[in-house]
Amino acid sequence: MPGDMPRGKLIERILRVDHAGEFGAVRIYEGQLAVLGRRPEAEAIREMAEKEREHLAGFEQLLPARRVRPTLLHPLWRTAGFALGAATALLGPRAAMACTVAVEEVIDEHYAKQVEALGDDEPEIRELCEQYREDELEHRDTALAHGAADAPAGRLLTNVIKASTRTAIWLSERL
Repeated sequence: MPGDMPRGKLIERILRVDHAGEFGAVRIYEGQLAVLGRRPEAEAIREMAEKEREHLAGFEQLLPARRVRPTLLHPLWRTAGFALGAATALLGPRAAMACTVAVEEVIDEHYAKQVEALGDDEPEIRELCEQYREDELEHRDTALAHGAADAPAGRLLTNVIKASTRTAIWLSERL
């Protein structure tokens, strides 16, 4: 349709933003573990972080194979992701878990839109997005089971993190 993004450009954006997102998720969990590493919740955070590392590795293989560069904001996401994880962990384990819920709910919507946009094209990328989306929903559920809903200032915290995540997605797609 007129005004639609060319298919190649769409694939570049998907790979770029998803790589950035998985990298950011790893950094968030690293920040949380720097603060909460000896707490009982740390094991759940470590497990979620390992799954995000697997996702990141998948996109790190696809970027060069598809000749797609990472986002120019990669250095910013290195610092911002860690800072977000550490800051929410400093508020306590429930706030760290609320961070996970907020991010994963946005990522669920994000991956769903990508799967729809890909349709039957690019089955390799679509299948990764579908699998990673399922994993992200498991992370959300894990965080809820660890008290995310009872985080201090939970609604405000969640809204700020969701808005920040949506902004990071928008920027990473384009830069």
